[in-house]
Amino acid sequence: MKTLLLDDLKLETFLADYWQKKPLLIRQALPGIKPPIAADELAGLACEEEVESRLIIQNAETDQWELTHGPFTNKTFEALPKTHWTLLVQAVDHWVPAAAEFLSQFYFIPSWRVDDLMISYSGDKGGVGPHYDNYDVFLVQVSGRRQWEIGGLYDESSPCRPDTPVKILSEWKPEERWVLEPGDLLYVPPCVGHSGIAVGGDCMTCSVGFRAPSHGDILRDFADFIGEQLSEEIRYADPDLVPQANPGQITSNAVKKVRRILAQYVEDQDKLAQWFGCYMTTPKYPDGEIAQGKYCLEDVRKQLSAGNKLIRNEGSRFAFQEHGNELWLFVDGRQYTCSRTLVDLVKRLCAERIMGSDLCVPSDEHDSLLLDLLNHGSLYLST
Repeated sequence: MKTLLLDDLKLETFLADYWQKKPLLIRQALPGIKPPIAADELAGLACEEEVESRLIIQNAETDQWELTHGPFTNKTFEALPKTHWTLLVQAVDHWVPAAAEFLSQFYFIPSWRVDDLMISYSGDKGGVGPHYDNYDVFLVQVSGRRQWEIGGLYDESSPCRPDTPVKILSEWKPEERWVLEPGDLLYVPPCVGHSGIAVGGDCMTCSVGFRAPSHGDILRDFADFIGEQLSEEIRYADPDLVPQANPGQITSNAVKKVRRILAQYVEDQDKLAQWFGCYMTTPKYPDGEIAQGKYCLEDVRKQLSAGNKLIRNEGSRFAFQEHGNELWLFVDGRQYTCSRTLVDLVKRLCAERIMGSDLCVPSDEHDSLLLDLLNHGSLYLST
């Protein structure tokens, strides 16, 4: 898997000086880049029911904005104005292998932190207005040109226009401005304001976003994970109860008991690690259809020996943790406990998208894992 080269900047320098700290522009980070999907194919993807897409149109005369969610039809695109429109398609990497390969270039950041590849395609002067995101984003120009403005730090207290269906900062003060050509890359940390406007037509930008769950989401999901494993018989208890002057008082000792209840689960390192692995590998669209099949070992080996490849499902997520003499493999929210004999297999599954026949070794545990991943649709065989 080839990862992006950050010009002459060492990865350690990028992480120490820029990651989640300040923007960075790299000219020709990807020279000779080709769009991972053609414009008409992107529009076709936006017509599919299961694909998340949006169309944003700005009225240049009144500065009013219109937001429409897909799926769209051909008539939608035929009726577009000549300028001031943008089509945004989320998670293109889930549906297009070339987009998944493009996304893998950014795995110099842990892959479990990478969210998806959103692609925007704009007519001349198209954009979504000045805004900020709560996560890091790499913006790569792949066709046409786009002007980017960078502002200061913003948060939920920053004023936004009340008359628009999209979140647009009302007090926008750009501090820097660049026009990006195909191959140029702009990194924007969380909460840094930015605004992109197409300069001419055929403007396609790839946006690599990252998973950054809110503390609220983390607490809710962990509580659900633990709660589902506990018996209803395990309850609050106070055998050391003593008389108190007022029956309505909640004493500090009662609060301490609740704190100890919560702490015993949070401080369980194994439970926390298991939950986190499952949580961070849960697919972006967990309710979406993942093609599942019924494979047998003999058929898999036959296909691999014939030159076919094992490929990770474009919408699947893989990660692992080393745990004593075991490895915990997390795939699409599931946990597999693997022995150290599978260390090479587990690490390759998490690092590579496409694997060949050399992946197969004579081992019941090895075969069982691959078959389960295939039958769950997390892997598939090329044809």
